[in-house]
Amino acid sequence: MSITGIITAIVIGAIIGGLGRLLLPGRQPIGIFMTVLIGIVAALIGTAIAQKTGVATTRGVDWIELVFQVGLAVIGVAAVAAWRRNRGRTR
Repeated sequence: MSITGIITAIVIGAIIGGLGRLLLPGRQPIGIFMTVLIGIVAALIGTAIAQKTGVATTRGVDWIELVFQVGLAVIGVAAVAAWRRNRGRTR
């Protein structure tokens, strides 16, 4: 993977993860690094799902693929936030 690909993945991950956090109500006890990481994973999995369902080959902006990615980011942020909250209670 080239440096451009890595930088692009980080930027897209930050955007997708940030949108996931914005759509999730309340405060999430996770940092920016974890948000970007969740966004990168959500973008990769969302793209794979869109390709498997045949919606990733549209002309223009792939809105359905974006919905998959942001939806997965919301789920990922919620899961990590819940895990972090529960981990803090057991100490």
